[in-house]
Amino acid sequence: MKQYFQFQELGTTYRREIIGGLTTFLSMAYILIVNPLTLTMADVEGLDPSMRMDFQSVFVATALAAAVGCLVMGLLAKYPIALAPGMGLNAFFAYTVVLQYGVAWETALTGVLISGIIFIFLSLSGLREKIIDAIPNELKYAVGAGIGLFITFIGLKNAGIIVGDPNTLVSLGDLANSNTLLAIFGIFITVILMTKGFKGGIFYGILATTVVGMLVQLVPVPTQFIQFDFTMGPTFGAAFNAFGNIQSELLTFEMLLIVLTFLFVDFFDTAGTLVGVTSQAGLMKNGKLPRAGKALLADSIATVTGAIFGTSTTTSYIESTAGVAAGARTGLASVVTGLLFLLSLLFFPLLSVITPYVTAPALIIVGVLMVSSLGKIEWNRFEIAVPAFLTIVMMPLTSSIATGIAIGFLFYPITMTIKGQGRNIHPIMYGMFVVFLLYFIFLI
Repeated sequence: MKQYFQFQELGTTYRREIIGGLTTFLSMAYILIVNPLTLTMADVEGLDPSMRMDFQSVFVATALAAAVGCLVMGLLAKYPIALAPGMGLNAFFAYTVVLQYGVAWETALTGVLISGIIFIFLSLSGLREKIIDAIPNELKYAVGAGIGLFITFIGLKNAGIIVGDPNTLVSLGDLANSNTLLAIFGIFITVILMTKGFKGGIFYGILATTVVGMLVQLVPVPTQFIQFDFTMGPTFGAAFNAFGNIQSELLTFEMLLIVLTFLFVDFFDTAGTLVGVTSQAGLMKNGKLPRAGKALLADSIATVTGAIFGTSTTTSYIESTAGVAAGARTGLASVVTGLLFLLSLLFFPLLSVITPYVTAPALIIVGVLMVSSLGKIEWNRFEIAVPAFLTIVMMPLTSSIATGIAIGFLFYPITMTIKGQGRNIHPIMYGMFVVFLLYFIFLI
């Protein structure tokens, strides 16, 4: 196993990979609860029951989709990158496609399935990999830094340190709030451990925060440890229902819009995450990502699998950087994360203690680590600084990795061409300029 995952070349150990995989799981375990709540639109009152997906079925589908995605990524691509149903995409699925468009959730799952199948063909053809390789290094560094700021913002928001404000959009939260104080405690503990050089500092920070939270009664102590009662009957295979009525359910403008949006957001969210995580892990080689095709194929397979199980688009998770920061460097960490998602089907009651306040410190500290790529950008070159800066700043401001990439990549050909360096731009970058422009004109 050491030889297969190249332990010696990457300077890692079983202990680091296991801790890294566990840390990634703890950092993204929230999706097991958030995704079912989102897809069932639990916060929408008076909704027709037929428009709601079954909560327990979505929970099982979420765990299985994440498990399959992590295992394929770990064993095929050998990267420490975990996958699960994506945040943002699940909200688009529920509140736009189902609630706003009035499309049945079964048909929406069909849209996810079709987008995943298209991705598989794009991955096998090598087109997705060529697109990633065509992105200039400066923008790759900007993507990594932007994602770092984005997840730091998420962590600060989850901790209650940053809150919404009708006058200034955001402001400082109530630092006297008990849960916020727990998150601040977690930040201090994690900073101390990381400063001391503990490889698993982020994981131990989460563990310490959880224990303290239980002691002060902010984190509930589980009363039940194992639960065998689960099913995914209502959602399993529902994605195939629409194929029985192709003309009225599939050959529509709404379905085209659904598929295109899933394609766009998943493609560039995944590309950004792959670049960000592998850069943080030091796995990029000369600005290129080895085995990128296999990593993208794993992502595509996970999306198709998730749609069949009954959940929205499955994608690579930026929380994987938490595992990388804890020492993960190989696909074994992803295998560990995948197995933990499978185990979560049995230990669901234990997951209820993992709150956003507990995992917030991990996201904040990882953001600190990721912005180190800022130093690699040539800020003294204005034609580079503008698209890089916009890529970075628009991710947290729009709460979208894909939007940040789109805006930055729109400006890159413009500034480079004006500078007289248009010939140095890869033709694919010009193609993406057109795609992004059309996206903002017709899909936003």
